[in-house]
Amino acid sequence: MSGEFVLNAVVRGDVGKGASRRLRNDELVPAIVYGGAQQPRNVSLSHRELVKALENEAFFSHLITLKLADGAEEVILKDLQRHPARPRILHADFQRVSRDRKLHVHIPLHFINQEKCRGVKDQGGMIQHNAVEVYVSCLPQDLPEFIEVDMTPYHVGDSVHLSELTLPEGVESIELSHGPEHDLPVATVLAAKVGATEGEEDAAAAEPAKPAS
Repeated sequence: MSGEFVLNAVVRGDVGKGASRRLRNDELVPAIVYGGAQQPRNVSLSHRELVKALENEAFFSHLITLKLADGAEEVILKDLQRHPARPRILHADFQRVSRDRKLHVHIPLHFINQEKCRGVKDQGGMIQHNAVEVYVSCLPQDLPEFIEVDMTPYHVGDSVHLSELTLPEGVESIELSHGPEHDLPVATVLAAKVGATEGEEDAAAAEPAKPAS
């Protein structure tokens, strides 16, 4: 992992809809920190600071340090509630992590060399993404920011399955741990669709000419 995410947080005593509404009016985001041997803690964060961190995709699969008045908490982001119509973060859930306990985390997939894919470049096909992330188990220090999927060698009709992904050392696919029947495709190279225009032209050519009036 590269970089580090640090957010300032304040422990809050007031809970409930009214308290959360007041926090949002003050440009703060209500949040909860849970997990481990400690009790859950209700905290608040700067909305601007959180939105800035969310601009980086790595934030969703990265260790985060929450700085509190009585110390720091090492966490990962587990859930985020957004306003359905406005660019507002309504609530965040953070899970504590322990360096000696494995995490279950969704890691984004980065599809590379799609324009060099044999099925696209040589056969005129197109790539369909069946998944955009993979669910993995690993220790916090082994947590990857993303997993690359090199599409170069695949032809039309080929699929890239979970078992073909190159996972970093110490990272395991949770789906594959359930058995070979869970070896699902993450991408497929499809044949290009015939354009509707061509079909219309063929149909027009097949119609008999109308007699002149």
